[in-house]
Amino acid sequence: MATWNQLGLQDGASPLMEQLIFFHDHTIMVIIMVTTLVGYIMTSLLFNKFLNRFLLEGQVIEVVWTLVPAVILIFIAMPSLQLLYLLDEVSEPILTLKTVGHQWYWTYEYSDFINVEFDSYMIPTQELADNGFRLLDVDNRTVLPMNTQICMLITAADVLHSWTIPSLGVKVDAVPGRLNQTSFMMSWPGLYFGQCSEICGANHSFMPIVIESVSTNQFINWMYKMSEE
Repeated sequence: MATWNQLGLQDGASPLMEQLIFFHDHTIMVIIMVTTLVGYIMTSLLFNKFLNRFLLEGQVIEVVWTLVPAVILIFIAMPSLQLLYLLDEVSEPILTLKTVGHQWYWTYEYSDFINVEFDSYMIPTQELADNGFRLLDVDNRTVLPMNTQICMLITAADVLHSWTIPSLGVKVDAVPGRLNQTSFMMSWPGLYFGQCSEICGANHSFMPIVIESVSTNQFINWMYKMSEE
């Protein structure tokens, strides 16, 4: 979960988010080098008193300043394309979870082996426990097993929503009448917080997402408990 003084990305809790952080750091380093070089050249030109009145063209330098940016873009584009295809990869998921966005709450449905369905509402501030997180905690958390490939099917019942968990690197639009798909795997146990990232109405800020990552045995016990209720 992000804190009030955090300026960077959240710690990666999934392989996808770790790769996104690596790509972000790679791109930032390239940008810093380009900015430093351009800044040095511009500063040198400002303090340079020499003039060349007879310079009409410079084919060599024109070729250089065309090829160098092209090579830099290739160094950025190659890992970007690799990561783009990796984000869309859904390879043999073990568990499928269906998510439906409503104004203003989420509905989750587990239907692989036991039919479990529940709504997840934000806990109002006046009902929040002392150790709760304001505007982020929900009454029914989405419990999922860690180290498990999970396929998420996302849609909406009324207007556009967006199901987002920053620490997992997941952000998928929930579109009425359309079923979007993504996959992720959580590397660590714990709580992962997110919020709707599409302006969906008056209470857009009050439909948070909480995923509880647990071991496989704890997840199976939770499933049986929910099915009995």
